[in-house]
Amino acid sequence: MNTSAPTRSPLSDGEWHRMHPLTPLLRGGLFLVVALGFVIANLRERLIEIFLPWSGGGAGPEDPLDYVISHNLVLWVLLGVLGVVVLLIVLFWFSWRFHSFRITGDDVEVRSGVVFRTQRRAPLDRVQGVNLTRPLVARLVGLAKLEVVGAGLDANVRLEYLSAANAEAVRADILRLASGRALGAAAAAEAPVGSWRSSAAGTVAGGVTGIVDGVEEPVAEPESVVRIPFGRLIGSVLLSDTMISFVVLVIAMGVWATQGAPWVLLTLLPMALGFGAYAIRSVTRALRYAIAPTDHGVRIVFGLFTTVTEILPPGRIHAVQVRQPLLWRPAGWWTITVNRLSGSRSGQQAADAFARVLPVGTRADAERVVALLLPWLSPEERDLVFARGVFAAPDDDPFTTTPARGCVVRPLSWRRNGFALSPSALFLRRGRIWRSLAIVPLARMQSVSVEQGPVYRRIGLAHVRAHTVAGSVYTGIGALDRVDALRLFEDVEAGSVATAAVDRSHRWRVEDPAVEDAGVEVAESEGAADGAGVAEGEGAASPTSAAIPAPSEAHPDEKEHR
Repeated sequence: MNTSAPTRSPLSDGEWHRMHPLTPLLRGGLFLVVALGFVIANLRERLIEIFLPWSGGGAGPEDPLDYVISHNLVLWVLLGVLGVVVLLIVLFWFSWRFHSFRITGDDVEVRSGVVFRTQRRAPLDRVQGVNLTRPLVARLVGLAKLEVVGAGLDANVRLEYLSAANAEAVRADILRLASGRALGAAAAAEAPVGSWRSSAAGTVAGGVTGIVDGVEEPVAEPESVVRIPFGRLIGSVLLSDTMISFVVLVIAMGVWATQGAPWVLLTLLPMALGFGAYAIRSVTRALRYAIAPTDHGVRIVFGLFTTVTEILPPGRIHAVQVRQPLLWRPAGWWTITVNRLSGSRSGQQAADAFARVLPVGTRADAERVVALLLPWLSPEERDLVFARGVFAAPDDDPFTTTPARGCVVRPLSWRRNGFALSPSALFLRRGRIWRSLAIVPLARMQSVSVEQGPVYRRIGLAHVRAHTVAGSVYTGIGALDRVDALRLFEDVEAGSVATAAVDRSHRWRVEDPAVEDAGVEVAESEGAADGAGVAEGEGAASPTSAAIPAPSEAHPDEKEHR
C-alpha cells in the first residue's frame, strides 16, 4: 500500500484564509441589479429620447434629470452618487475582510459577518459530498463556489467564492481528508503570491479566457461514461409524464372553453409559461451532463448556464432507483435517481434537485451508472437489476412476487410486484406500466417495518418498507404475502447487521496501517462471533470495497418494529 501523503494545498493548512476579493460583488449582485433597475425606471423617458429618437418619445414633465439641471443640483447629485459608491466599497471591503474559512484535519469552518458574527462547521467524517458550482456571472470572472454537503438539515457549509483553480484544489483536499488520507505540507513555492488586486485581475482574465476557450473542467478528469445526444434529451422532455399531463390539461380546457366557458382560456398563458420554464430548465440542466469515476467517488457535471460539479463519495448513497416511464419504453430509455443526504437549508426541494443522476439514457447507460454508484455489487446482484430484474421472464423470476389473491389490490402488476434479497442489498421491483426497480444497500437502512391495514389483513397481505433518508426513491413494497413479509423482515434485519459490521465507508482511503489493521481485526472477530451469516456479509461487502455507509449515520429516532 502506498503510504505517501498527497500534497496539501496552501489554502488547507489549518489557518484562516479569506475568500476571493470579488466575493462581495457577486454576493451583493442582486442589490446592484435592483438599484440599476430603479435608475432605469426613473430615466426611461430620457433613455428613449437618447437611444430611440425617432420613436417620438422624450423627457416627461417629471423627468428627474431635468429637475436636477433646472434646480442647479448637479454637484450635489454627483457628490451623493460618489458617497453611495464609497459606502458600497467600504461595506463590500468589510464584508470581504470578515469572511474567511479554514480547513483542518477534522473540520471545514466558515465565519462571516461584521456586526452579527456567524460561524459554521462541517466535520469531515460527516461529509456526504462536495459540490462545485459555477454560476454564469461567476464563470465570466473565473470564480466558483464550493458547498460541503453535511449530514443533517441546514448542515451544508458554503465557500463562496474562490478562484476556479483554488476551488478545485480545496475540494480535492476536503475529499482526501474526509477519506482518511493524510496531507503533507505544501511547498513554499506553491503558495499564492501577489496582492489581492493582482489576484482579482488574474482571476477575471483567466475566467474570460476559459469562457472563450471552453476549458472549465480539469483536463486530468476521466472521460464521461455516458453521453446524452441532444435529440434524446429533447425527446425525453416532450415525452415526460409532466409534459403529457400538460397537453391533456390544455385539450380538456379547450373543450371546456368551447362549451361556454371562454374565461378558462385566461389561465392557459401562465400555465404555458410555467411548463415552458420547466422544459427549458430540464434541457439546460442536462445539456452538459457528464458522469465519471474518480479517486474520491462519482463525479457528476450538469448545467449549461450554471455549471455544477458534484462528487458523491463511496458509500454516501442510501438508495438507487432505475425507472422507465411508459412513453420511453419504445425508445428503451431509462432514468436513475438516488436518495442521499443533502444538508441543504432548503430541505427536501433542494435534495430533489440533486436526486436525478441520469436524466435519460439507454439500458447500457443505466447499467454503467449503476455500476458506478454501487461498485460493490457482484455480477449476480447486477443481473437482478435488468437481466433477471425488470426484464425477467415469469418462468425464470428470482423475485418473490405478490400472490394471486393480491390481484385485488394490484390488478395489473401483481405478477411483477416483488422483492429479491442479496447478501448486501434489497431489490424492490414495482409497476407494469411505469416500470421501476429500487436498490437499497442493507447497511444504509436505518430501520425496516412491516405493516398491515384492514384490507391487507383480510386477504393475508402485508407491506414492507426499508427506511432510509428522505428522497425521491420510494423504498417500500406492498401486497406481499404475510409469511413472505415476515421472513423478509427477519432476513433484512440480520443482513443489515452483518454488512454494517464490516463497514468503513466513512474512511474509504485510510493510509494509517495501524488503523487498517485494527479495522480488519475487528471485522474478523465479529465475523467469528456471528458465524456464517457475517461471513456471507463480508463476502458481499469487503472492507476494501468502501461501498456501505457508516452505521453511525443512522437516525436515532428510527425504530425497528413488526
